[in-house]
Amino acid sequence: MARALVTGSTSGLGLEFAWQLAGTGHDLVLVSRDQDRLGAVAEQIRDVHKVTVEVLAADLSDRPQLERVAIRLTDPVERVDLLVNNAGYGLRGGFLEVGVDDHEKQMDTLMKAVLVLSHAAARTMVQRRKGAILNVSSLAGYTTAGPYAASKSWVTVFTESLAMELKGTGVTATALLPGFVQTEFHERASMSVDGLPRITWLKAPYVVEQALKDTAKGNVLSIPSVKYRTASEFSRIAPRPLIRALTSPDWYRRMQSRTVKRSLRKASRRNLHAPWQREDEA
Repeated sequence: MARALVTGSTSGLGLEFAWQLAGTGHDLVLVSRDQDRLGAVAEQIRDVHKVTVEVLAADLSDRPQLERVAIRLTDPVERVDLLVNNAGYGLRGGFLEVGVDDHEKQMDTLMKAVLVLSHAAARTMVQRRKGAILNVSSLAGYTTAGPYAASKSWVTVFTESLAMELKGTGVTATALLPGFVQTEFHERASMSVDGLPRITWLKAPYVVEQALKDTAKGNVLSIPSVKYRTASEFSRIAPRPLIRALTSPDWYRRMQSRTVKRSLRKASRRNLHAPWQREDEA
Protein backbone atom coordinates (compact mmCIF):
# COMPACT_ATOMS: atom_id res chain seq x y z
CA MET A 1 0.00 0.00 0.00
CA ALA A 2 1.28 3.48 -0.86
CA ARG A 3 2.19 5.93 1.89
CA ALA A 4 2.09 9.75 1.82
CA LEU A 5 3.71 12.25 4.16
CA VAL A 6 1.80 15.53 4.44
CA THR A 7 3.11 18.61 6.24
CA GLY A 8 0.73 21.18 7.69
CA SER A 9 -1.84 18.41 7.79
CA THR A 10 -4.25 19.56 10.51
CA SER A 11 -5.96 22.42 8.65
CA GLY A 12 -6.66 23.90 5.24
CA LEU A 13 -5.35 22.16 2.14
CA GLY A 14 -3.13 19.88 4.20
CA LEU A 15 -6.11 18.42 6.03
CA GLU A 16 -7.94 17.97 2.73
CA PHE A 17 -4.91 16.20 1.26
CA ALA A 18 -4.89 13.85 4.24
CA TRP A 19 -8.55 12.93 3.86
CA GLN A 20 -8.45 12.46 0.09
CA LEU A 21 -5.28 10.38 0.20
CA ALA A 22 -6.72 8.20 2.95
CA GLY A 23 -9.86 7.84 0.84
CA THR A 24 -7.80 6.36 -2.00
CA GLY A 25 -6.13 3.87 0.33
CA HIS A 26 -2.91 5.68 1.22
CA ASP A 27 -1.33 5.14 4.60
CA LEU A 28 -0.32 8.50 6.08
CA VAL A 29 2.40 10.27 7.99
CA LEU A 30 0.89 13.50 9.26
CA VAL A 31 3.18 16.37 10.24
CA SER A 32 2.13 19.48 12.14
CA ARG A 33 3.21 21.58 15.12
CA ASP A 34 0.11 20.81 17.20
CA GLN A 35 0.36 17.37 18.82
CA ASP A 36 -3.23 17.41 20.10
CA ARG A 37 -4.76 18.33 16.75
CA LEU A 38 -2.58 15.74 15.03
CA GLY A 39 -3.89 13.05 17.34
CA ALA A 40 -7.50 14.07 16.82
CA VAL A 41 -7.19 14.18 13.02
CA ALA A 42 -5.38 10.84 12.92
CA GLU A 43 -8.06 9.16 15.02
CA GLN A 44 -10.85 10.50 12.82
CA ILE A 45 -9.16 9.35 9.62
CA ARG A 46 -8.41 5.89 11.03
CA ASP A 47 -12.04 5.44 12.08
CA VAL A 48 -13.39 6.34 8.63
CA HIS A 49 -10.86 4.86 6.22
CA LYS A 50 -9.11 2.08 8.18
CA VAL A 51 -5.64 3.12 7.03
CA THR A 52 -2.43 3.40 9.04
CA VAL A 53 -1.85 6.95 10.25
CA GLU A 54 1.41 8.00 11.91
CA VAL A 55 1.78 11.40 13.54
CA LEU A 56 4.95 13.43 13.75
CA ALA A 57 4.75 16.67 15.68
CA ALA A 58 7.36 19.11 14.39
CA ASP A 59 7.93 22.82 13.92
CA LEU A 60 9.50 22.91 10.46
CA SER A 61 11.13 26.27 11.15
CA ASP A 62 13.29 24.54 13.78
CA ARG A 63 16.23 22.74 12.14
CA PRO A 64 16.49 19.74 14.52
CA GLN A 65 12.74 19.12 14.30
CA LEU A 66 12.85 19.49 10.52
CA GLU A 67 15.65 16.92 10.42
CA ARG A 68 13.43 14.37 12.21
CA VAL A 69 10.91 14.66 9.39
CA ALA A 70 13.66 14.38 6.78
CA ILE A 71 14.94 11.19 8.42
CA ARG A 72 11.42 9.73 8.38
CA LEU A 73 11.37 10.24 4.60
CA THR A 74 14.46 8.09 4.20
CA ASP A 75 13.13 5.04 6.07
CA PRO A 76 13.86 2.07 3.77
CA VAL A 77 11.18 -0.17 5.30
CA GLU A 78 8.19 2.11 6.06
CA ARG A 79 8.87 4.03 2.87
CA VAL A 80 7.11 7.20 1.77
CA ASP A 81 5.87 7.20 -1.84
CA LEU A 82 4.44 10.73 -1.94
CA LEU A 83 5.68 13.84 -0.15
CA VAL A 84 3.25 16.76 0.10
CA ASN A 85 5.08 19.91 1.19
CA ASN A 86 2.08 21.96 2.28
CA ALA A 87 3.05 23.66 5.56
CA GLY A 88 2.94 27.44 5.46
CA TYR A 89 1.34 30.56 6.87
CA GLY A 90 1.00 34.29 6.32
CA LEU A 91 2.14 37.09 8.61
CA ARG A 92 -0.01 39.92 9.97
CA GLY A 93 1.28 43.17 8.55
CA GLY A 94 3.62 44.50 5.91
CA PHE A 95 7.33 43.79 5.63
CA LEU A 96 8.42 46.69 7.85
CA GLU A 97 5.61 46.15 10.34
CA VAL A 98 6.75 42.64 11.25
CA GLY A 99 9.93 41.76 13.13
CA VAL A 100 12.73 40.24 11.09
CA ASP A 101 12.78 37.16 13.34
CA ASP A 102 9.19 36.40 12.30
CA HIS A 103 10.13 36.82 8.63
CA GLU A 104 13.06 34.44 9.05
CA LYS A 105 10.87 31.84 10.74
CA GLN A 106 8.30 32.10 7.95
CA MET A 107 10.98 31.73 5.27
CA ASP A 108 12.36 28.68 7.07
CA THR A 109 8.92 27.07 6.88
CA LEU A 110 8.02 28.15 3.36
CA MET A 111 11.38 27.57 1.67
CA LYS A 112 14.04 25.81 3.75
CA ALA A 113 11.65 23.05 4.83
CA VAL A 114 10.64 22.46 1.19
CA LEU A 115 14.31 22.31 0.20
CA VAL A 116 15.38 19.93 2.98
CA LEU A 117 12.41 17.58 2.74
CA SER A 118 12.45 17.48 -1.07
CA HIS A 119 16.16 16.64 -0.98
CA ALA A 120 15.66 13.80 1.49
CA ALA A 121 12.64 12.40 -0.34
CA ALA A 122 14.07 12.71 -3.85
CA ARG A 123 17.36 10.98 -3.06
CA THR A 124 15.53 8.08 -1.43
CA MET A 125 12.88 7.83 -4.16
CA VAL A 126 15.46 7.91 -6.96
CA GLN A 127 17.14 4.87 -5.44
CA ARG A 128 13.81 3.03 -5.73
CA ARG A 129 13.07 4.69 -9.10
CA LYS A 130 9.58 5.49 -7.87
CA GLY A 131 7.88 8.33 -6.03
CA ALA A 132 6.42 11.82 -6.26
CA ILE A 133 6.90 15.20 -4.61
CA LEU A 134 4.07 17.73 -4.52
CA ASN A 135 5.01 21.23 -3.36
CA VAL A 136 2.18 23.61 -2.55
CA SER A 137 3.09 26.95 -4.07
CA SER A 138 0.72 29.76 -5.07
CA LEU A 139 -0.17 32.07 -7.93
CA ALA A 140 0.91 34.78 -5.49
CA GLY A 141 4.41 33.83 -6.62
CA TYR A 142 3.76 35.67 -9.89
CA THR A 143 2.90 38.86 -8.00
CA THR A 144 4.81 41.39 -5.91
CA ALA A 145 2.73 40.99 -2.75
CA GLY A 146 5.56 40.88 -0.21
CA PRO A 147 7.87 38.17 1.20
CA TYR A 148 5.16 35.50 1.10
CA ALA A 149 4.77 35.97 -2.65
CA ALA A 150 8.56 35.93 -3.09
CA SER A 151 8.82 32.64 -1.21
CA LYS A 152 6.13 31.06 -3.38
CA SER A 153 7.97 32.23 -6.48
CA TRP A 154 10.98 30.34 -5.16
CA VAL A 155 8.90 27.20 -4.53
CA THR A 156 7.58 27.21 -8.09
CA VAL A 157 10.97 27.71 -9.75
CA PHE A 158 12.63 25.20 -7.41
CA THR A 159 10.00 22.58 -8.23
CA GLU A 160 10.36 23.16 -11.95
CA SER A 161 14.13 22.75 -11.74
CA LEU A 162 13.76 19.64 -9.56
CA ALA A 163 11.33 18.12 -12.07
CA MET A 164 13.90 18.56 -14.83
CA GLU A 165 16.66 17.00 -12.73
CA LEU A 166 14.43 14.02 -11.89
CA LYS A 167 13.42 13.39 -15.50
CA GLY A 168 13.92 9.73 -16.40
CA THR A 169 14.37 8.59 -12.79
CA GLY A 170 10.80 7.41 -12.19
CA VAL A 171 10.32 10.24 -9.67
CA THR A 172 8.27 13.37 -10.39
CA ALA A 173 7.95 16.85 -8.90
CA THR A 174 4.80 18.96 -9.14
CA ALA A 175 4.05 22.48 -7.93
CA LEU A 176 0.45 23.30 -7.02
CA LEU A 177 -0.41 26.95 -7.75
CA PRO A 178 -3.91 27.66 -6.44
CA GLY A 179 -5.52 31.06 -6.35
CA PHE A 180 -7.89 31.98 -3.51
CA VAL A 181 -9.04 28.85 -1.70
CA GLN A 182 -11.74 28.68 0.95
CA THR A 183 -9.66 27.81 4.02
CA GLU A 184 -8.79 29.60 7.26
CA PHE A 185 -5.44 30.82 5.84
CA HIS A 186 -6.50 34.43 5.28
CA GLU A 187 -8.34 34.65 8.59
CA ARG A 188 -5.26 33.44 10.49
CA ALA A 189 -3.12 36.09 8.78
CA SER A 190 -5.77 38.79 9.41
CA MET A 191 -6.12 39.36 5.67
CA SER A 192 -9.46 40.85 4.69
CA VAL A 193 -10.61 39.50 1.33
CA ASP A 194 -14.32 40.19 1.80
CA GLY A 195 -14.34 42.43 -1.25
CA LEU A 196 -13.31 39.68 -3.65
CA PRO A 197 -16.02 38.37 -6.01
CA ARG A 198 -17.34 34.93 -5.16
CA ILE A 199 -16.17 33.62 -8.53
CA THR A 200 -12.53 34.09 -7.51
CA TRP A 201 -12.76 31.47 -4.76
CA LEU A 202 -12.01 27.77 -5.18
CA LYS A 203 -13.10 25.00 -2.83
CA ALA A 204 -10.36 23.00 -1.13
CA PRO A 205 -11.65 19.54 -2.21
CA TYR A 206 -11.56 20.58 -5.87
CA VAL A 207 -8.04 22.04 -5.58
CA VAL A 208 -6.67 18.94 -3.89
CA GLU A 209 -8.38 16.56 -6.30
CA GLN A 210 -6.90 18.38 -9.30
CA ALA A 211 -3.45 18.51 -7.67
CA LEU A 212 -3.42 14.77 -7.04
CA LYS A 213 -4.54 14.07 -10.60
CA ASP A 214 -1.78 16.28 -12.01
CA THR A 215 0.77 14.65 -9.72
CA ALA A 216 -0.29 11.19 -10.88
CA LYS A 217 0.19 12.34 -14.49
CA GLY A 218 3.61 13.76 -13.70
CA ASN A 219 2.61 17.31 -14.60
CA VAL A 220 5.13 19.87 -13.39
CA LEU A 221 2.60 22.64 -12.72
CA SER A 222 -0.91 22.16 -11.38
CA ILE A 223 -3.13 25.24 -11.69
CA PRO A 224 -6.75 24.37 -10.85
CA SER A 225 -9.51 25.98 -12.93
CA VAL A 226 -9.45 27.72 -16.29
CA LYS A 227 -9.78 31.18 -14.73
CA TYR A 228 -6.57 30.79 -12.76
CA ARG A 229 -4.69 29.21 -15.65
CA THR A 230 -5.66 32.29 -17.65
CA ALA A 231 -4.53 34.55 -14.80
CA SER A 232 -1.25 32.64 -14.69
CA GLU A 233 -0.57 33.21 -18.37
CA PHE A 234 -1.44 36.90 -18.01
CA SER A 235 1.00 37.20 -15.10
CA ARG A 236 3.75 35.62 -17.16
CA ILE A 237 3.43 37.94 -20.15
CA ALA A 238 2.22 41.18 -18.54
CA PRO A 239 4.79 43.98 -18.11
CA ARG A 240 6.30 43.89 -14.64
CA PRO A 241 5.38 47.55 -13.91
CA LEU A 242 1.74 46.58 -14.43
CA ILE A 243 2.09 43.55 -12.14
CA ARG A 244 3.71 45.74 -9.50
CA ALA A 245 0.88 48.25 -9.76
CA LEU A 246 -1.80 45.57 -9.47
CA THR A 247 -0.26 43.44 -6.73
CA SER A 248 1.82 45.71 -4.52
CA PRO A 249 2.41 44.71 -0.87
CA ASP A 250 -0.41 47.00 0.34
CA TRP A 251 -2.96 45.19 -1.84
CA TYR A 252 -4.66 43.66 1.21
CA ARG A 253 -4.86 47.06 2.87
CA ARG A 254 -6.60 48.52 -0.15
CA MET A 255 -8.98 45.56 -0.23
CA GLN A 256 -9.75 45.97 3.48
CA SER A 257 -10.39 49.69 2.99
CA ARG A 258 -12.85 48.96 0.18
CA THR A 259 -14.56 46.33 2.32
CA VAL A 260 -15.02 48.77 5.21
CA LYS A 261 -16.40 51.47 2.90
CA ARG A 262 -18.80 48.98 1.32
CA SER A 263 -20.05 47.93 4.76
CA LEU A 264 -20.63 51.56 5.73
CA ARG A 265 -22.60 52.21 2.53
CA LYS A 266 -24.78 49.16 3.18
CA ALA A 267 -25.45 50.30 6.73
CA SER A 268 -26.34 53.74 5.46
CA ARG A 269 -28.80 52.32 2.92
CA ARG A 270 -30.44 50.20 5.62
CA ASN A 271 -31.01 53.32 7.70
CA LEU A 272 -32.52 55.17 4.75
CA HIS A 273 -34.87 52.28 3.94
CA ALA A 274 -36.07 51.92 7.52
CA PRO A 275 -36.48 55.40 8.97
CA TRP A 276 -38.96 54.10 11.54
CA GLN A 277 -36.41 51.77 13.12
CA ARG A 278 -35.64 52.70 16.70
CA GLU A 279 -32.02 53.47 17.55
CA ASP A 280 -31.82 50.65 20.09
CA GLU A 281 -32.97 48.17 17.41
CA ALA A 282 -30.29 49.13 14.86
